[in-house]
Amino acid sequence: MTSTPTTAVPIPAPHSAACPFGPPPAYTEAAGAGPLTRADLPGGESCWLATGYAEVRTVLSDRRFSADARHPNFPLLVPGIRKLITENPSFLRLDDPEHARLRRMVTGDFLVKRVEAMRPAVQRIVDDALDRMTEGRTEADLVPDFALPVPSLVICLLLGVPYEDREFFQGVSRTLLNNTSTPEQLSAAQDEMLDYLSELAARKREQPEDDILSRLAARDDLTPRDAAGTGILLLIAGHETTANMISLSTALLLDRPEQAARLADPAAVPGAVEELLRHLTIVHTGLPRVALEDVELGGTTVRAGEGVIAMISTANRDGTVFGGSGPGQVDELDLDRDARRHMAFGFGVHQCLGQPLARAELQIALATLFRRLPGLRPAGPPGTAAFRTDSFIYGMRSLPVTW
Repeated sequence: MTSTPTTAVPIPAPHSAACPFGPPPAYTEAAGAGPLTRADLPGGESCWLATGYAEVRTVLSDRRFSADARHPNFPLLVPGIRKLITENPSFLRLDDPEHARLRRMVTGDFLVKRVEAMRPAVQRIVDDALDRMTEGRTEADLVPDFALPVPSLVICLLLGVPYEDREFFQGVSRTLLNNTSTPEQLSAAQDEMLDYLSELAARKREQPEDDILSRLAARDDLTPRDAAGTGILLLIAGHETTANMISLSTALLLDRPEQAARLADPAAVPGAVEELLRHLTIVHTGLPRVALEDVELGGTTVRAGEGVIAMISTANRDGTVFGGSGPGQVDELDLDRDARRHMAFGFGVHQCLGQPLARAELQIALATLFRRLPGLRPAGPPGTAAFRTDSFIYGMRSLPVTW
């Protein structure tokens, strides 16, 4: 069966200040209209929007949908960026076997066993950040004082990037993730980061250490600039996503203290983090793919060459998978919910390889924060907290708190 929806969703759609913890209303409305609808991209092109859980899983796991950004109709959210992306694709934007070859080079650093061994180090980083945040004061901005430093320091240690350079790479990251950046701004930011990491990789080839960049730089099949390309992906993804999850999760739990109390039970923390990941799903603008052949999806034929954006944020609110006993319960935070089937980290062969580390950081950071600061609460009048609506990764600019 083939249907042709008559309305199109603007991508990226603006977020509603009335509900800062859910997907933009335009995406929720699209999901209500059906599992597959049309979407208008900022550059004037159109594509399909997959919003249902089953359809999103198919798009992300079926090899008939490609993640290779070099396809002509690959849906891009920033006009004019196609040349930049196709000239410097990360393994995130490639298909197998090239995707698998590049991904395997760093998979070992993010295996569950390796991450579990890192937990004491992550705990020390979290404790040190809280010590600095609370020393001599009873009020702070949680974003720069806790949520951002913790994952930034962790990924710097793993990659071998000097933490003292954090202002540089965080500034470049904001430009690369900003959905209003011009192609010229994006190109300049990417060149800056490539130059920085290439020089660092070249030094590590001569003087290697026990870190990811040193291991990449030592490979004969990679140049320092190749190593830098993978380093950019890991550096940005390694601190931006987790930092925003920490701040958003904290803001949400402060608004729902009865749920925050569940973190006092260590056995409940892993499940609570899965529910927070499902409920918040910070990649609001979805994961782009392009059909390599005609595919029947959600009662609609997606033609070969047509772009599709898999909306993991709405898939994670699909009531047929995560619904409770009553209407609207899928949109409520329930830290006792079994949310293990969520797709906050994507799905299929391109699923986020850093998810074991992200889970460990979130579990340790949130449990420690609420244990050490039981009186934690928002500071200032309502509306003081500032949310990020101009980034492909949703999150917070500021979260003033007191204790």
